[in-house]
Amino acid sequence: MNLTNHVRLLAVLALATGLSVAAPAQAHTPGPRPAHPHLRGLDLDRATVLDMGRAMDRGRFDSVTLTRFYLDRIRAVDPLLNAVVQTNPDALKEAERSDRARRRGVRGVLLGIPVLLKDNIDTAGPLRTTAGSLALAGSRPARDAVLVQRLRAAGAVILGKANLSEWANFRSSPSSSGWSAVGGQTANPHVLDRNPCGSSSGSAVAVAASLAAVTIGTETDGSIVCPAGINGVVGIKPTVGLVSGAGVVPISARQDTAGPITRNVTDAAAVLSVIQSGGRDHLNALDRDALAGRRIGVWRSAAAGEPEVLATLDAAVATLRARGATVIDDIEPPHLDQVAEAEFPALLTEFKHDLNAYLAATPGRHPRDLAGLIEFNKRHAGTELRYFGQELFEQAQATSGDLNDPEYRALRDKATTLARQAIDSVVSDHRLDAVLAPTNNAAWVTDLKRGDDFTGFVASSLPSAVSGYPAITVPGGYAKDVLPLGVTFFAGRLSEPALISLGYAFEQASAVRRPPAYLPTLPPAARP
Repeated sequence: MNLTNHVRLLAVLALATGLSVAAPAQAHTPGPRPAHPHLRGLDLDRATVLDMGRAMDRGRFDSVTLTRFYLDRIRAVDPLLNAVVQTNPDALKEAERSDRARRRGVRGVLLGIPVLLKDNIDTAGPLRTTAGSLALAGSRPARDAVLVQRLRAAGAVILGKANLSEWANFRSSPSSSGWSAVGGQTANPHVLDRNPCGSSSGSAVAVAASLAAVTIGTETDGSIVCPAGINGVVGIKPTVGLVSGAGVVPISARQDTAGPITRNVTDAAAVLSVIQSGGRDHLNALDRDALAGRRIGVWRSAAAGEPEVLATLDAAVATLRARGATVIDDIEPPHLDQVAEAEFPALLTEFKHDLNAYLAATPGRHPRDLAGLIEFNKRHAGTELRYFGQELFEQAQATSGDLNDPEYRALRDKATTLARQAIDSVVSDHRLDAVLAPTNNAAWVTDLKRGDDFTGFVASSLPSAVSGYPAITVPGGYAKDVLPLGVTFFAGRLSEPALISLGYAFEQASAVRRPPAYLPTLPPAARP
């Protein structure tokens, strides 16, 4: 089955949360590489949130010092990246509160840990929530998103907001992933003229560059796993509904979910434990020996024949076997062409319905519905439509937006049912614990005139995204020895504990990840 055409389409559609307009970060002047992030002898690129917590428990530094370090690093490094659109003016006050709690004996995995949020996640108070659009500059959410409430209750410090593809990349086709009218173009920290992929681009770039301890992204189809993979970090796309979507600018309640993007699986497990509904501690799933005795299917055709992606997949398979896993190679999830055909028109109807409801319920001065957003963009075409149009907005507006419409319901039922069968059938038929697939191909050169270059595009997000099932991506290798390639583990509904175990065991055995190089462009010897 050739999936190339529809994964390219899906990448454009959903690789899916005063202000001033940022200049596009596309041309980068070579300069000194940003300093490696050390604080009081602790390597913050390699440290987990557990390491940071222990350092604070022992008085090595406190949350105020840690938070100030990240704020200073954002000021120093982010001009190269355009990953952060706002910092929280109350961040140091929040850190002070966490330090007081620690002195009282309070403990927790995220106590005093600075977190960046994708800028489609509601925050009340001084931090704006814009979804990357100037249309929401006057938006004033009445309350924090539920996941933000959970972070604050755990003592985390909200450091600021990360840039994203505007409206989670559900506005125009083509577009450049990582561009918004509010934040400009985000750059890949490994090679600065390369694209960061997906709508959670700022979140993935920020954590890869150690601009925050951890970050939160959102996904509709690929917008956590692709930016995590292409920036060399870890991302978990949870089961839809495990993390509350209340207070997140929507595309579709049937597919949207927030999730952690972090430098390591330990941090992702810690963050998911806090932001999810329910009380499971995913840190209990961390087991270096979790691959032993497991049966892993390999979705090889998802690599789309890309040699460097296939080489990374082969290396991952060798690691699985070396650690005692049984590998069932070349499995093929069925029905995916039919899933893709039904997904897009269903998303258009859901987007109109869900976004209209969000806008109508959100206080502040902003358009009250999708039709108003379309008119806003026409009036501000010099900024909002400077590079790309709003074709997806217009297609969504042309739908009924009625979730009771029989034609819509048939499309959604078809997409979701077949996507679930695609995963459930291969897991059952081969008695698998999970499926392994490539996450992404090498990052392409960012081009604000032509948009994303999906030549040789690789993606495996579709089955998990449309089914609502979870996935985890972990660093798997490099193209041209510098552009990160990820590998994804996915399985059935609420399989997060198993996927975290497998991802952690693979991460520990392979030790692939390295910090970004901040190269201005790919060295001549590494170019095709």
